[in-house]
Order: sequence, then C-alpha cells, then structure tokens
Amino acid sequence: MTLIKSISGIRGTIGGKTGDNLTPLDAVKFAAAYGQWLKSARPGKRLKVVLGRDARPSGGMIQALVQNTLIGSGIDVIDLGLSTTPTVEMAVVFEKADGGIILTASHNPVQWNALKLLNGKGEFLSGEDGRAILDIAEADDYDFVEVDKLGELTPVQGMIEKHVEAILDLPYVDVEAIRKADLKVAVDAVNSTGGLAIPVLLDRLGVNKKVLLYCEPNGHFPHNPEPLKEHLGDIMKTVKEESCDVGIVVDPDVDRLALISENGEMFGEEYTLVACADYLLGKLNGPVVSNLSSSRALRDLAQSKGYDYFASAVGEVNVVAKMKEKKAVLGGEGNGGVILPDLHYGRDSLVGIALILSYLATSGKKMSELRAAYPQYYMAKNKIQLEAGMDVDGLLKRVQEKYRDEEISTIDGVKIDFADEWVHLRKSNTEPIIRVYTEARSQDDAEALAQRFTGELKEMAF
Repeated sequence: MTLIKSISGIRGTIGGKTGDNLTPLDAVKFAAAYGQWLKSARPGKRLKVVLGRDARPSGGMIQALVQNTLIGSGIDVIDLGLSTTPTVEMAVVFEKADGGIILTASHNPVQWNALKLLNGKGEFLSGEDGRAILDIAEADDYDFVEVDKLGELTPVQGMIEKHVEAILDLPYVDVEAIRKADLKVAVDAVNSTGGLAIPVLLDRLGVNKKVLLYCEPNGHFPHNPEPLKEHLGDIMKTVKEESCDVGIVVDPDVDRLALISENGEMFGEEYTLVACADYLLGKLNGPVVSNLSSSRALRDLAQSKGYDYFASAVGEVNVVAKMKEKKAVLGGEGNGGVILPDLHYGRDSLVGIALILSYLATSGKKMSELRAAYPQYYMAKNKIQLEAGMDVDGLLKRVQEKYRDEEISTIDGVKIDFADEWVHLRKSNTEPIIRVYTEARSQDDAEALAQRFTGELKEMAF
C-alpha cells in the first residue's frame, strides 16, 4: 500500500496505517495544510474553495473529511459533489473562488484516491506553492477557527451544464454540422463522472445516436480505468458491431480522452491531441505544446502547417507554463489530455470530444482516414518498480553518460533522441516507478527499444 506526496497533491491507497496510506488522518492533515496556505497568502480575507470528486467508492468519505476540515479552517466550501476535474477547474473561475480541490486518483485503480489542488485560476499549483503546502503539512503548522468563524458549506448543482455551455460558445465548435452529420457515438465512462457529463455534452451537440457503456457513476470500474488498448475490448467490439462513427473513452475524472475508430481499432491516445490540432490550426494561429513523453506526430503536424512546436517537462503544470510562455493556441499531453486556452488551462476531455466531433462532421472523413493521414509513430510504455534506497538520479546520470554522443534532454529525467526513435526515462510523480517511454516507426521497434532500456536500467540498478 502506498502514500505519495508531491507538489500536485497527495495520492494513496485507502486504509492501513497513517503516513503509509491515504487514511482519514492524512486527508485531514493535507486539507488543513492547503487551507493554511490559502489563509497565509490572503490574510484577513473570507476564503472560498470549490470541491468536487469522481465516483470511486472512497470519494464520499474523503469528501466529508476535506470539506469539514476546510470549514473548520474558516473557509467556505462550494461543493459540486460528483463532478469532473475540468469542471472543478472551470468552477473555480465561475464562482470567483480562491482555490479548488478535486478528489480523484485519475487513472489509478479503485483502491486509490487523491487530493489534487488548484489555485485561484483553477489551475494546478506551481512547484513552489506545492512545496509550501508539503512543508506546512510536515510541520503540522495550521490553525483552526473559533465557532463563530466557521466556514459555510454550499452545495451547487448544474456546474457540468455550465461547463458544457462554455464549450458550445466556442466559435469553432460546430454544433449545426454535428447535428446534420447524424453521427453515432459509443461511450465508455468507466462508471465514473464521465457518465454524467458526456451524455449531457452529446445531447447539446445534437448527437442522438448514442451507445452508452459503463456510464452509471457508481464507482465500480468494470475494467482497469486507464484508457489503454488492453483495457478497452468491450467498446472496441461495440463500435464495430454497432456501426458507430467513433468511440469515446475517458478516465474516471474525465481529463484524458481516448478514441476508437469506426473499424473498432484504437485511434491512439497519442493522436487525440494531434487530431484536435489538425482541426484547429488555421482557425487559431500559433504554436502548440506537448510534453517530452508525447509523440513526435504533433511536432510534425504543426511544422507541416507552418507553426512552431515546443516541448515541456511531463506534468500538466509544466505544459501550461510552457503554453503561457510561448502563447500556444493548443497544448496537452500524449495521454489524451487536451488543453485549450480559449476555454481554460486544464486538460479537458469534454472540449476534446467537441473538437473531434466538429472535425468529423465538417470534414466528412472517417476516424480511420484521419488517423492514416498523420505521421505513423508507435509507442511502448514500460515501468520499473522502485525499491527502497534506489538512487534514481544516479541511475539516470549513468544512462546519460553512456549515451552522451546522442541528442539528450534532461529537462525531465533523461530523453535520448535517436534519428528515427527516442526513449524517455523518468521517475513517476504519482507511483513508485521509473517510466520507460519509447517511440519508433513500428510497434516492434518501439517495444524492442523499451525492452532494451528496461534491461539496461535493471542491470545498472541491480
């Protein structure tokens, strides 16, 4: 069982011993540290925080603990209940709140949960702010208020609808074209809050033909919730058998979007952002950004259209920082995370869905035809379990030294760019593992490269 503390929040498995797992005491401690950090940044102000959660079974317990800890800190809580990560991010702005907390472990299995922390812009915290909260929690340095200064709890409904309305207001979301195209769409929402949000979005977009799989937000994930090919056999089969135009898959908190082509094949999570960029570039003029572990396909596409591409360190906060620096019109991550600044600076599957359906409807193309037109790259993703005392930094330095004659980036771990392929080695922010990402011109080559570097790392480490 595991508890991981990072600048973006606290994540762990439910149950067990305090400090080793995400127990009620750990949830209270970290919520109190976040509340104390907010109060220190805005002394004397009556503060307001937006709270929302995905549908996993521990969510109600953690929600009650966090909201009452904030109330005891003298902070008002806007409680959205079951919601999505991008909806909570937008609600911080809608409600003019001072921050937000999303209770979700994203793609992790059902025994996990997490507190993901937002600033007053509805964006994930900077490294400096995240470290300040960790320091407060480590020192147990927080104060609670007297009874006449307790915060107030305000449940708010309809925020998903407000989020959808903001998407529909975007000038390049073509509702009329989608309605006329009469698309048939299958959805796998892994029995979490995508089951609340995606049908609302599809209804408003005029999609009347829907095949809904696992859209009951009861938190009983019918398969591993990470939207990878090996977990998505049911919807791949359904798309083909039901003659759907596209299949839509999201993770439990709805910030990652995977697509299934009409032939029942994976479109490729890496290509979600590529397809959105293909649709938008020309309507919006400017550079695009993804992280170092994302496919070269986005770079190739942008440059073919005459636009710049920039890479950031892994992590949404790093992508957003690079987007702001370069004034990017679109960005995201190769895990299916689409960030559209015209809406908000956060990964958002709902806006990704609206863009993809607009592209299908206006182009008249099939998903498989879109995919075939993009540069063909294939990725493999391996991981190495970390053991206590392992010197990860030293290990990565030895890899860097071994391949010093190649093109190397050390922005985030070690990325080695070869002529026709690359490998990216980095310590995970969310799990006790080293991630090994590779990309090549064929799946066999990508997997061989991943196995090669996994073997080399294990040799160096053990």
